Amino acid sequence: MTDTNANSWVSSTHSPMGFAEFLVIIASVMALNPLALDLMLPALPNVGASFSVFDGNRLQEVLSVYLTGFGIGQFLLGPLSDRFGRRPVLLWGMTFYCAAGLLVLSAPSFETMLLARMLQGASTAATRVIAISIVRDCYAGRRMASVMSSVMMIFILVPIVAPSIGQLLLFVTDWRGIFAALLMYGVIAFLWSALRMPETLPLTERRSLAVPELLKALRHVIGNRQTLGYALAAGVIQGSLFAFVFSSQQIFVSIFNLGHLFPVAFAVGAFGICLAAFLNSRLVGRLGMRVLSHSALMIFAAIAGFMLLAAITDWLPFPLFLTFATIMLFAFGLTFSNFTALAMEPQGHLAGTASSIYGTITTLVGIMIGSVIGQEFNGTLLPFSIGFFVCSLATLAIVAVAERGRLFKPHNKPI
Repeated sequence: MTDTNANSWVSSTHSPMGFAEFLVIIASVMALNPLALDLMLPALPNVGASFSVFDGNRLQEVLSVYLTGFGIGQFLLGPLSDRFGRRPVLLWGMTFYCAAGLLVLSAPSFETMLLARMLQGASTAATRVIAISIVRDCYAGRRMASVMSSVMMIFILVPIVAPSIGQLLLFVTDWRGIFAALLMYGVIAFLWSALRMPETLPLTERRSLAVPELLKALRHVIGNRQTLGYALAAGVIQGSLFAFVFSSQQIFVSIFNLGHLFPVAFAVGAFGICLAAFLNSRLVGRLGMRVLSHSALMIFAAIAGFMLLAAITDWLPFPLFLTFATIMLFAFGLTFSNFTALAMEPQGHLAGTASSIYGTITTLVGIMIGSVIGQEFNGTLLPFSIGFFVCSLATLAIVAVAERGRLFKPHNKPI
């Protein structure tokens, strides 16, 4: 691609930032969320010891309440960004994130910490909703899918390295030091966004917060078969990812006895998502979102079935489990980014509201499913394997309904 052709599809909406800086800043802002989730995974036992909570399943609440706040916050912040613009909502969200981080650091009890984590999750909802809305403001169709994949490729590096960084921090500090690092990252992301992020929603496209207008927008988003279908499908498949995150410390440490090597195994699995994002950014313009995501979903279901059979027969050694997990996370990476683009594609004029509703549906559905699977942990891999297989079949059924049975068929010509 020549420079002339490149300039022809790079949006001027995000000026003065060039394309590379746009990708990096969007990914960095979105990274607030997975950092706050994954950086402290190795510290869960330390958190429990600090507050005399020794039930591993209850410690999962440190993760689940954060994501619950994240899901609820998205529903509120999308309409606000459609009314007041992307930039102010993003900056206020990151301000509250930093304030919630201070509350986590000073929490005197486990319950107070859970409250602070929920507030932290609600505030980081701004980073997810606004980032997706900004991408949709600037790009559309397969270009949007390609940009989102490029962003996700950077963004997914975070959960790969975050647990390892968290483990390194634990060698020199306690769990509060990890949250201090999260606070510092939030301040840096805030300053960068305040200095460089432009407003991408013109005044002429702002929407009213009047109740009738909000209900009309809600009906438009929920009433769109493609948007709702792919939101539900993304939520169900994301439930398997949440189950992996919630249970990973227990699986790798309690079942496979990896100890301090747990972050390394987690990173190997998460690398599958990063590889998927890289390939998707290269292939989606040629093959289309449906071909890639539907094919990946079939692979996910097949591997989940093999893993379930291995778990039932009690023959799922660590190398095989990690191989299965990596392939399924690779397939997840291909499905989720394209499901997001497909859900947002019909919602250009309602990007903020649509992004918030999409995020709320996917997060809360994912939390519900992931929490159920995580709480069923009993020292074996059987509940985990059953959950993954059921999620894959349910997602496939929802996509089939959303597409009226027309799987793998692109609706748009390559560009």
